[in-house]
Amino acid sequence: MKGLKVQKRLAAQVMKCSAKRVTFDTERLEEIKEAITNNDIRGLIKDKAIWAKQKLGNSKGRIRKNMLQKRKGRLRGSGSKKGTHEARLTKKAQWVIRIRNLREFIRELKTKNLIKNDTAKDLFAKSKGGYFRNKRHIKLYLTEHQLFRGKK
Repeated sequence: MKGLKVQKRLAAQVMKCSAKRVTFDTERLEEIKEAITNNDIRGLIKDKAIWAKQKLGNSKGRIRKNMLQKRKGRLRGSGSKKGTHEARLTKKAQWVIRIRNLREFIRELKTKNLIKNDTAKDLFAKSKGGYFRNKRHIKLYLTEHQLFRGKK
């Protein structure tokens, strides 16, 4: 590959890549040696006498493997967690998830006629105030205060 430095540089310039990536066809080296202008190089690139090697990237094999394991529920233990509990899911986001679940549950009870309308309103207000921890807590509250209607 002696005496092809200029051609390599020109080819890199034309293909807009590094000179390291430029490759010459070994059977057409004499033809490439004669090429001294950008147009000559362009012609050789078109004829596939000169080409650029593919860029090296990062393999996604390990990532795919890990994602597959995560879908199965692995790799999610305390040792894999970075950041505090709140950094992973903010207090507001936790609240939004909880309140939506509670409200949906209360609406469900109301549509199934298991509670009265005024009871539902009371439950909505209490859940907004942060009185209930979860659905089970609402059920417990309703049974303790005997607010369930007889099933129809």
